[in-house]
Amino acid sequence: MRVGEKGQVTIPIEFRDALGLFPGSTVEFERRGSELVIHKASSNARGEVLVERLRGRSTSGMTTEELMALTRE
Repeated sequence: MRVGEKGQVTIPIEFRDALGLFPGSTVEFERRGSELVIHKASSNARGEVLVERLRGRSTSGMTTEELMALTRE
C-alpha cells in the first residue's frame, strides 16, 4: 500500500467493515515503536475536542438558558 502525496492511505474494506468504519468515522493514531496503530475513536471524541476548543470563547454574555429561549421563539 502506498502513502499518497497528502499522506493518505486507503483502509481495506475488510478492516473498515470489521471495525465499523464508515464515511465520517473518526479514528485515532498511536505510535508503538516503529508501528502505527489505528483505533476507532469513541463516538464523542471529536465533539469533546471541539467543545474543549470552544470553551470560554462565547462573546454574547448570555447564559445557555437565554440562548435556548431565543431559539425557541
